[in-house]
Amino acid sequence: MSPPPLKIAVLGIGMMGLPVARRLCRAGHEVHVWNRTRARAEPLAAEGARVHEGAAQAVAGADIAISLLENGQVVEDVLFFQGVAMSLPEGGLFIDMASIQPSEARDHAARLGDRGIAHLDAPVSGGTAGAEAGTLAIMAGGKAADFERAAKVFASLGRATHVGPHGAGQLAKLANQMIVGITIGAVAEALLLAAKGGADMAKVREAIGGGFADSRILQLHGQRMLERDFAPGGRMAVQLKDMRNALATAEDIGFDAPITGLFERLYADSIAHGLGELDHSGLFVELASRNAMA
Repeated sequence: MSPPPLKIAVLGIGMMGLPVARRLCRAGHEVHVWNRTRARAEPLAAEGARVHEGAAQAVAGADIAISLLENGQVVEDVLFFQGVAMSLPEGGLFIDMASIQPSEARDHAARLGDRGIAHLDAPVSGGTAGAEAGTLAIMAGGKAADFERAAKVFASLGRATHVGPHGAGQLAKLANQMIVGITIGAVAEALLLAAKGGADMAKVREAIGGGFADSRILQLHGQRMLERDFAPGGRMAVQLKDMRNALATAEDIGFDAPITGLFERLYADSIAHGLGELDHSGLFVELASRNAMA
């Protein structure tokens, strides 16, 4: 006999929250959803989800609540000022899939723990395509027993790895975003250098694919750069937020991160030049502009 479906609340129905909630509905769970702008959550009613006016109402009686909110300040506000922490039942589990600072995750875990509510920080990588396909990489920090409790949920969304105590999931995500943001810059700069010197940028990408320089960034974002397709999957502004969170964490623990610092400035300049709503591979546009390339 299969276990009964879980009652799951999903808070934040944006580019990631929508496909996550949809997959949980289709996995047979009882799904309750909330978004600050209700209209963005309404399409989930057709999937069987119940749409709520307030976050506190959405989590009432839930076995598990999942956050896919914008940043740590928003998570704190929803948890402790919009009534979520008070409405979650004792023994419930809050899974924060937002990308926030590790120190914020540890603080939230401690404050929820005082109320008898378990916490996992479980940010993800894979973008909207991964969320839709159920192939997200999920990096979870918290207690091993709580990670096991969440296994059924994670199985519908992708591949989950328990990386350590509270805050460790956010550290893993910061490492991921550092590598992604820096590698986008390396690919963009290298392809532009080749083009500026007279080589065929597409053929250069083809030639180095499969060698030591190959990567998913070269393959996926490199193709975006060739096609000048910068419709947002992961926005430039979000990449900047993640780089700044990485630098703040580095300062907290006494770690020098000069490469991340350089790329924080490049993404900040891109946004200052009006590129903030582009995909983060749009750093290509900033570097092209600096070199007077169309």
